[in-house]
Amino acid sequence: MSTNEIKLSIDEERAKARRMNQIRTYLPVVGLVAVFVLFIFLTNGAMIAPRNLVLLLNQVYVVMIAAMGVFFIMTMGGLDFSQGSILGISSIVICILSPHGIGLAILGGIAAGAVIGAINAYFHVCRKIASFIVTICTMFLFRGFIKYFASDSPVRASMDVYDYDSIEFKLACTVLIVLVGFLVFRFTPFGTYLKAIGAGERGAMFAGIRTDRMKFFIYTLAGALTGFAAFLNIVKNGSATANVGNQLETQILIALVLGGMPISGGAKVRFGNIIVGSLLFYVLYTGLTMIGLSPQTLQLIEGVIFLIFVAVFADRKALKVIK
Repeated sequence: MSTNEIKLSIDEERAKARRMNQIRTYLPVVGLVAVFVLFIFLTNGAMIAPRNLVLLLNQVYVVMIAAMGVFFIMTMGGLDFSQGSILGISSIVICILSPHGIGLAILGGIAAGAVIGAINAYFHVCRKIASFIVTICTMFLFRGFIKYFASDSPVRASMDVYDYDSIEFKLACTVLIVLVGFLVFRFTPFGTYLKAIGAGERGAMFAGIRTDRMKFFIYTLAGALTGFAAFLNIVKNGSATANVGNQLETQILIALVLGGMPISGGAKVRFGNIIVGSLLFYVLYTGLTMIGLSPQTLQLIEGVIFLIFVAVFADRKALKVIK
């Protein structure tokens, strides 16, 4: 093969990679708009009725905030399957502390989430156990605690929590947290460090990044964010049942992948994966529910869409065993 042919082949590969990156960047946004418009027609406009839009937003808040912590973890190349249990434990703590003051309840929920996140971090970072194994174990462990505390009857919060059950308050909290997360991730070394760890942890260590300290901090932060999300969950529901937080980890993972999040993390992640993915997941879920599909059919369709997006966004060259 001649030099010109080699150069032409390299240029073709680069052009193909650029096209694929463009597809990965814009497909989730196009999908969100297309799915939303589709369900407006399929529901005869009911999708954009004020009541249904409020219902949609009420579902998005918790997942979007909790997904931000998991986004940071996945950027480093890890996984976290314990978010549902973190939400459940934090919700119970918030309910117990709420009669003593809402501020104390919020701090208690955040602290409970941070402690569980730190437990995940200890076994993953200090004991060198793979993240998905550690978080699956803690998921079952703390799910058992939730069943113990709330199996006989729901753990009820103080009636004062309903004072915060407004669109304005929940939207303001979500926008503030997401905005701070975006600014820190995009305009400080924080985001660069996470991407570097995801692209290659050994190389990041040689570059001077304290990878173990960063990973410990991120798992703890993810737990704390879900602890705050638990407060918004209690504001909406008023109590913690034995099923609180059930399947949250699955919803977060699907939402992030639908938003274009590469499973392997690294340099190709975009903060918009959180926002677009969370909205797309709940637009899809709400729309399918409104047109009258059974839960089994709905789950089947979501699974097929999830597999399609994984096939598109998985970087096979970078894909490796999850840390």
